[in-house]
Amino acid sequence: MDQAAPNSALMSLPNLLTYGRILAVPALVGCFFLEGDYSYWLALAIFVTAGITDFLDGYFARMFKMQSSLGRMLDPIADKLLVSAALLMLAANQTIAGWSLWAGLIILSREILVSGLREYLSELHVSVPVTQLAKWKTMTQMVAIGFLLVSPAGDKIFAWTSFTGLSLLWIAALLTIYTGYDYFRAGLKHVIDR
Repeated sequence: MDQAAPNSALMSLPNLLTYGRILAVPALVGCFFLEGDYSYWLALAIFVTAGITDFLDGYFARMFKMQSSLGRMLDPIADKLLVSAALLMLAANQTIAGWSLWAGLIILSREILVSGLREYLSELHVSVPVTQLAKWKTMTQMVAIGFLLVSPAGDKIFAWTSFTGLSLLWIAALLTIYTGYDYFRAGLKHVIDR
């Protein structure tokens, strides 16, 4: 009986979707080494599919009461790997360049800092809930990255693809600063109390 519970959590549908999102990271990075416009559309398809699995794993976990410690640990890791890999590759191929690198850096820095704070707070058994604004930040960030992934090919169809992606990236960065401050304000009071 004790063995069945860990195995069922390991192979539960929500966790399988999370594993798929982690496996999407090297596939997404691989698209940047392909040539031709199809590689940008393929990168977008992988990114969108991975984003959908992010929604579905949480939905199924709640719906079927399949939440697990493994899922709670892996889900944010998968999200951060996907976003970080996409931003780093977009910077490497200069889709994000110049001043826009600051927007990417703000987003990556906040992800690392919040992960560290979350880990510390979990040791104190303190949970800081995700705000609605933070969810909007994540959605804006994901849409921005989607536009930027396809922008070299997308600009040939819709001339504003890159501009839209970069504008949304800056909006996401500003929301990142605000929600990060909000999160740290809520979390640091527990750090100071210790």
